[in-house]
Amino acid sequence: MKIAVTGGSGFIGKRLIVHLQQQGHEVINISRSPRAVVEHVRTVTWDQLKTDSSAFAGLDAIVNLAGESINQRWTAAAKERIVGSRLKAAEQVAQLIERMEVKPKVVVNASGMSIYGTSETETFDERSPHRPVDFLSRVVEQWEGAADQIQGTRIVKVRVGLVLDGKEGAFPKMALPYKLGVGGPIGSGKQWLSWIHIDDMVRLIDFCIQNEAIIGPVNATAPNPVTNREFGRALAKAMRRPNLFPLPAFILKMVFGELSTLLLEGQKVLPRALLEHGFTFKYSFVDKALADIV
Repeated sequence: MKIAVTGGSGFIGKRLIVHLQQQGHEVINISRSPRAVVEHVRTVTWDQLKTDSSAFAGLDAIVNLAGESINQRWTAAAKERIVGSRLKAAEQVAQLIERMEVKPKVVVNASGMSIYGTSETETFDERSPHRPVDFLSRVVEQWEGAADQIQGTRIVKVRVGLVLDGKEGAFPKMALPYKLGVGGPIGSGKQWLSWIHIDDMVRLIDFCIQNEAIIGPVNATAPNPVTNREFGRALAKAMRRPNLFPLPAFILKMVFGELSTLLLEGQKVLPRALLEHGFTFKYSFVDKALADIV
C-alpha cells in the first residue's frame, strides 16, 4: 500500500513509519517544514501539495498524527498551539482529499482518551459519551470535530492512551525517580492509568488501515489498565528499585501546573472496538510491557 503520514518526525510517527516500511508499504512523510527529514522516507510539505499533489497518485491511506506536544507547561500560548496545530492539520487533510480525484481508502486521525473525562470509578469504551470537563477533553472534542470534516473516505479516530516507550514520550520521566531510588505512587495512587506499548500502538494503526470494517473511534489502550499504584509496583519490579516514596499532588502541581492533571487524574479505558475486530495485543499486561521496555 501507499501510505502518507503527517507528524512522521514525531514520537509515534517515526516508529510507525519504520513499522509500515517493514511491512512492505511505501510511505510518504508530510510536514510543515522541508527540514523535517525522516530517514529513508520521501518528505513533502503542505505548501508543495497545494500546487502539486502528484506524489499522492495511487495513495491508499493517510495517517494524521500531527500536533503540538502536550508534554509542556500549559501556558496560554502553549494551549493555543496545542489546539491550533491539531485543528489545522485535520483541516489540511480535509482540503487535500477534497482536491484529489481518487480519494484514499481511509484516514486514520489521532485523537485522545481524554475525551471521556476523568473518573476513579467508571469504565469507558468507544460507546461512552464525551465529557468536556477540562482543557484536554475540550481539545480532543474539537480535534475529532475537525476530523469529521474530512469527507469522501473512511475515517478512524484513534484515541491514544499513555504510550510506553523506553526512549521517548512520558515514560522516561516517569521512570527517573525509580532510577534514582526514590520512586513511589503519585498523588493518591488510585487514579487509573490506561496505557499501551509502543509496538502495539503502531501495530493497531496498521490494523485500522487494513480492516475496512473499522470506522469511527478506536481506543488505543491495552485491555488491562492499572491504577497508578499498581503501575508503580510493576515499574519498581522491572527496574529492581524500591517503590517507597510517595510524590504528593501539591508538588506536581507546583512543578508542572495544569499539566499535572495527566498524572493526578485518570480514566479506565478499554479497547472494545479493537478486541471486537480481532486485534491481538502483544502486551496485554503492564508487567510484561515494562519488563520489555526496561
